[in-house]
Amino acid sequence: MATDTLDRTAVRRVLLDNGALTALVVLLVAMSLLSGDFLTTQNLLNVGVQAAVTAILAFGVTFVIVSAGIDLSVGSVAALSATVLAWTATNEGVPVWLAVLLAIGTGIACGLVNGALVSYGKLPPFIATLAMLSVGRGLALVISQGSPIAVPQPVAVLGDTLGGWLPVPVLVMIAAGLVTALVLSRTYLGRAMYAIGGNEEAARLSGLRVKRQKLAVYALSGLFAAVAGVVLAARLVSAQPQAAQGYELDAIAAVVIGGASLAGGVGKASGTLIGALILAVLRNGLNLLSVSAFWQQVVIGVVIALAVLLDSLRRKAGTSATAPGTGPVGSGHRKAGQLAVVAVCVAAVVGAVSFLNPGSSGTTTRLGMSLSTLNNPFFVQMKAGAQAEAEAAGVDLTVTDAQNDASQQANQLQNFTGSGVTSVIVNPVDSDAVGPAVRAANAADIPVVAADRGVNKAATAALVTSDNVAGGRLAARTLAERLGGKGTIVVLRGTAGTSASRERGAGFAEGLTAYPGIRVVAEQPADFDRTKGLDVMTNLLQAHPDITGVFAENDEMALGAAKALGARAGRSVAVVGFDGTPDGLKAVEAGTLHASIAQQPEEIGRIAVRNALRAGQGKKVAGVVKVPVKVVTKDNVADFSRGDQRNAEQ
Repeated sequence: MATDTLDRTAVRRVLLDNGALTALVVLLVAMSLLSGDFLTTQNLLNVGVQAAVTAILAFGVTFVIVSAGIDLSVGSVAALSATVLAWTATNEGVPVWLAVLLAIGTGIACGLVNGALVSYGKLPPFIATLAMLSVGRGLALVISQGSPIAVPQPVAVLGDTLGGWLPVPVLVMIAAGLVTALVLSRTYLGRAMYAIGGNEEAARLSGLRVKRQKLAVYALSGLFAAVAGVVLAARLVSAQPQAAQGYELDAIAAVVIGGASLAGGVGKASGTLIGALILAVLRNGLNLLSVSAFWQQVVIGVVIALAVLLDSLRRKAGTSATAPGTGPVGSGHRKAGQLAVVAVCVAAVVGAVSFLNPGSSGTTTRLGMSLSTLNNPFFVQMKAGAQAEAEAAGVDLTVTDAQNDASQQANQLQNFTGSGVTSVIVNPVDSDAVGPAVRAANAADIPVVAADRGVNKAATAALVTSDNVAGGRLAARTLAERLGGKGTIVVLRGTAGTSASRERGAGFAEGLTAYPGIRVVAEQPADFDRTKGLDVMTNLLQAHPDITGVFAENDEMALGAAKALGARAGRSVAVVGFDGTPDGLKAVEAGTLHASIAQQPEEIGRIAVRNALRAGQGKKVAGVVKVPVKVVTKDNVADFSRGDQRNAEQ
């Protein structure tokens, strides 16, 4: 009996002394109560896999933050290291073991450059690592030419499982955590980190070679970033030059949530692991609870802030409790503050589900849909069509936003598979990278329907798509005919490495071969974004003021280009876009755009849901469903109606 009381007291003390752990326990309990799919072995393993890359990056960042620095480059360094591995092993025929060493060496080299800039160049860590963020990403794109590169099979094993159930990324994460804990607590370098972070000048005066120590600290951060990049590439069976964007912020958040101070001198490996798990639990749980993709970022930000606030209040309450004259009052304030913040954490999660969850239709048929991005009108329309069809059919549809991140999309598909949905619809960020997650759904007997873009090396029940290559050819013919077969043009490319950009670009280039009088004077990526389209076009006009035509791989970039051209758009310069979005069609009607290759995103969404339902019921569906594309110009835009064309049947 006394032992039980002692155990409960010890557990209570651990929770009270670690705000991040308390927040994690609260989230686990809340998610378990709110979703029956959360507390399953498979889903908890999913959480571990989804935390792995962030945690490995965060372990490296822990060294830097403990020594009062910051590293914003870890996401780009991870992508660069993975790209070096894949390129040397796949394209150059280098032995796999040597390619892995080169990838690790790349990460260490990037870290040493950061350390040299900070220690000897006297640059603020923020500036030095921000520069490396750009350099690393740029080099990854240069080496890969903007396209994913397959990783060799021995490396892909790192993204697989042992014994069919234990994920290798989780094992790598645990090993990285143990190494971090060992370095921080048992080595001279670890003690030096705390000393430098606590007071750099005092550390220098005590005999520490601060500059050399900082070199080692940033080299370690680069090493862990390289390991994270290799694990990420293994999960996706390809090195994505745009992978791990924004992961540096997650890594820093995980370290701070885990109790480290950005002022330096405080931090530990266990806290960092807890911080990474909090982020993974939030994303996983909110997916399972069908919280709107738009609101998920808000909820995650709020709960992260509350978790840090909990730890901050614990520290302040602990100080006041030991101050002279406070006695038990300080202790009472401490407990009251902690309970208040824990209650707010629970309220945040419950409130998010109560107010942001669209609710259940009361059916047992549930569909999951992962879109490549919702920061694009085309995919917003696809989502609207899918939701309208699901509502009409009386089924539950959960839509998630991958934010053009192949790793995040893999996580979302894992969550759908673990929650036992009837069918999954996926609009891939990249056709190759989504393959492993789709194969996992295949293994769980969950049918997968691909929308707009296909899936490579995995089985799908159906592909509902427009023909992007054919659309690119149509765009070339339309622009060439408008120019009379002669002229100079520029091409605005989409996000490097995405299937849509590759296919539309290939179709346009193929179609242009029939018009030798048309010369492409420049091609630049603008990431399917209107603002970037405006900026890139403005820059290109400085070098090529006499162009007569523009092809943009989507309407958003075309509208940005038209803005940059001003009065010339639609008059002396013909602009052709792609997608047929509402804003694009308005610009065609106004004459600003000459044409748009109009797809039918709402219809793609509707047909994808119909096919997913049929496949989930075990009914036969067509392997490929082509939704027609159409060239829309000022002559026919008034007559163009998606409703009149919705005749594509599965």
